[in-house]
Amino acid sequence: MDYGRQGVADRQKDVRSTTSRLASKFWIMILRILLITIVAAGISGVMAVGGAFKGLIDTSPEVQLVAFNDTGFSSTSYYSDGTPAQIFAGAQANRIYATIDEIPLMVQHCIISIEDERFYEHNGIDVRGILRAAVSVVKERELDYGASTITQQILKNIVFGGGKESNFLEKLKRKVQEQYLAIQLDSVLTKDQILEYYLNYCNFGNGNYGIKTAAEGYFGKEIAELTLSEAAVIAPIAYSPTLRNPITHPEENADRRQSCLDSMLRLGWCTQEEYDEAMADDVYTRIAAYNSNKKGRTITTFSYFTDELIEQVIADLQTDLGYTAEEAQNMLYYGGISIETTQDKEIQDIVDKYFTDEEYFPPFGFTSSTGSCYELTYALSVFDEEDKPTHYQRSDLLRYFADYVDSEGLYYHQDGGNKGISELCLSADDINAKIDEYRAARTNNGQLKYVENKILTPQPQASFTIMDQATGKVLAVYGGRGKKTGSLTLNRATNTFRQVGSTFKVLASFLPAIDGAGLTLATVQDDVQYFYPGTNKEVINWYSTGYRGLQSIRAGVYNSLNIVAVKTLEQVGAALGYEYLEKLGFSSLVKNQIGEDGKVYSDVNLAIALGGLTYGVTNLELSAGYAAIANGGIYNKPLFYTRVLDSDGNVLLEKNTESRQVMKTSTAWLLTNAMLDTTTIGTATRPAFRNYEMPVAGKTGTSTKDNDLWFAGFTPYYTASIWTGYDNGFDQKNKYYQQDLWRNIMEEIHQTKQLEYAEFEMPDSIVKAVICTKCGNLAVMGLCDEAEGGSCVKTEFFAKGTVPTQKCNCHIRVNICKSSKKPAGEYCPAKKVVSKVLLIKPEYYRIDPETMLPVDPPELITTWDTPYIYHPDEICDKHLPEGATIDEDGNIVFEDDEEEELEQVGE
Repeated sequence: MDYGRQGVADRQKDVRSTTSRLASKFWIMILRILLITIVAAGISGVMAVGGAFKGLIDTSPEVQLVAFNDTGFSSTSYYSDGTPAQIFAGAQANRIYATIDEIPLMVQHCIISIEDERFYEHNGIDVRGILRAAVSVVKERELDYGASTITQQILKNIVFGGGKESNFLEKLKRKVQEQYLAIQLDSVLTKDQILEYYLNYCNFGNGNYGIKTAAEGYFGKEIAELTLSEAAVIAPIAYSPTLRNPITHPEENADRRQSCLDSMLRLGWCTQEEYDEAMADDVYTRIAAYNSNKKGRTITTFSYFTDELIEQVIADLQTDLGYTAEEAQNMLYYGGISIETTQDKEIQDIVDKYFTDEEYFPPFGFTSSTGSCYELTYALSVFDEEDKPTHYQRSDLLRYFADYVDSEGLYYHQDGGNKGISELCLSADDINAKIDEYRAARTNNGQLKYVENKILTPQPQASFTIMDQATGKVLAVYGGRGKKTGSLTLNRATNTFRQVGSTFKVLASFLPAIDGAGLTLATVQDDVQYFYPGTNKEVINWYSTGYRGLQSIRAGVYNSLNIVAVKTLEQVGAALGYEYLEKLGFSSLVKNQIGEDGKVYSDVNLAIALGGLTYGVTNLELSAGYAAIANGGIYNKPLFYTRVLDSDGNVLLEKNTESRQVMKTSTAWLLTNAMLDTTTIGTATRPAFRNYEMPVAGKTGTSTKDNDLWFAGFTPYYTASIWTGYDNGFDQKNKYYQQDLWRNIMEEIHQTKQLEYAEFEMPDSIVKAVICTKCGNLAVMGLCDEAEGGSCVKTEFFAKGTVPTQKCNCHIRVNICKSSKKPAGEYCPAKKVVSKVLLIKPEYYRIDPETMLPVDPPELITTWDTPYIYHPDEICDKHLPEGATIDEDGNIVFEDDEEEELEQVGE
């Protein structure tokens, strides 16, 4: 371009020309329009952004402080000594809350140093962090850079569900709202409060939620015991609970631990000496060793006691506090409640030891000394290529291996050998091998998908319950033989109903007779052939030695006499027996109930004297019934817990002993005294302690075909019941091991507790009297004590006011001829005559149950009394004068007398 004078002049001329001026104005106008448009667009953009931002703010979730306290905390049950028994934790709910005062400052600083080192400086959001994140967005085109403060992380996890958005816009929206709410939260909470919430909420990996749980989970320590080295291990885990888990990923955790310690030193929160000590610590070896040992100690399966405890707490939350079922469940598994139970750890450990040791159960086999087997439960579903299922049951498995069953229930192939199986099998290895073979055949050697359910349950099963009779507190429970492998499984101690056999003789017959009908331990019944009234159903005794004749109620207790028990209940009325069972807390009794088959069922009948019930009873209820006798007649409702506290220590539920007097104190003592005979001279001497001096009272029980075997008994301290039987009601071979098991458990409990010898204290309402055991009346010395067959004199105990006033009326002294063993006549030589005391009682002829008529030919029923019964119509026929005979009335007559009598008749 020419910048000389002429060039400049020419340029000015061009500018002043009309064309040039028009062009200039045009471009100026265009520029102005462009500027206006840009300004307008900018204003609109700002308004739009502002509107969008306002929209995001307006739609932000409402933050309620209660949400930070209700984030799911594990609940704990405690043994009676206050030590933890069981943790109840729903998903992400095994937190144990710790206040900020409980968390050492060093631990707080470790978390802050690696998560949010300007935590004490910002107002909920970290501007420097946000700018750093913005640069990351531009460079990486991602919104994952960690600009979140501790405050934001709380909101992200609690309010925004963990921040798992599916796209960029959703994530951006959450970030904006999160930052807005963080400022709000920081303005209403202190830094300590925010940090406390964070430390209690965080997932610290390996199933540890909250800092207190993490300290115990990784190191077995309280928070206050953590070292700098250990705190630096825990601090990085919250960012990535899986990848920074120090057990499964120690290398990744170690890298971040190093960063944590470096920051602690840089920020002045630890000294160089503390830093060096932490760096030198071989902390990961210690973590590995602790968690390896911990695997064997961790209780993941609920005990049988806990199973019942859960049922009761959830039920009580609903009935007492109005919770719904779902709310009660949530409170237990997420509410952080504390349950103070009645469970005694020492006693429960002893029970567990015996019930999980096969040595104390019958060996496997089907003989009288063995009797154990496995019961098989099996199902298999096989899916073809189109995922269509074919279902197979246990019966299909059995048919695959066997063609028929022999008389012992074992399956056999037609070719001979015992190659088959049954639902009752003796070898777990054998049945597992056959199941493997069967599965392979059905799944084409595993090429087809399948779902299999296989359970081998040892049989017979068993259950045990022990209570403190004075308080009703249940101290220990075991609901099945062998180690418990699942939570909330079948609890045979509390939830299964079984027939109780002779244990009910005391509760349903002898108790109401003595307590409510004026009978005594001396009252007698004739043990002879007997039918339930109005039926042809005969009552059979458990023994096979005929009948025992006149037997007292005391003998009926310790010798478990069926006929005596039923006759006694008939005498006082079945309705009275039923009434007492209701008082004793049995919940399964029925009265005139119409069943599904249309029949009427009722337990108001004489069969209850022998435990014949519509549904049976639970072990727990039977224990509580006998505990009432042991407790002087006071029934205490079984108690599994005393208090339930919320997470703040406030009482939610409180249980006190519910007591009621169900029998006289004298009755309870009399029955106890009779049951002491059971374990000393009666049907159950096995439960008596052998190596520890302590009185034991109790009663055996056996249902039809030995399907159920029981012993319910007590000492002056504890009451316990044991049951054994097949789940599906097979008869048992070994009939006494449960008594040995009861003794072993109870004796060790008393030894462990170092309980002093004690007697069952006799109340003032008890008196003594000397009675005749054959009639129950006052004994006549010189008569009852000289009775044939042995003395019938006994000192018996009575409740005041029930001592008999009548003297013995069942014995008579008569002269017996030694030659004929019959009453002596006037012609018997004196040297052949002896004086004997015989028994006065009727005799009976055997009845045919089908016709209910005497059998033909007539058969006199013999009992233990038969040899000693006085027959006044008999007289010695060995020493008669010549020509003399004895007529039908027992009179001596002569032939001349007969001729004279005939002549008189003729005239």
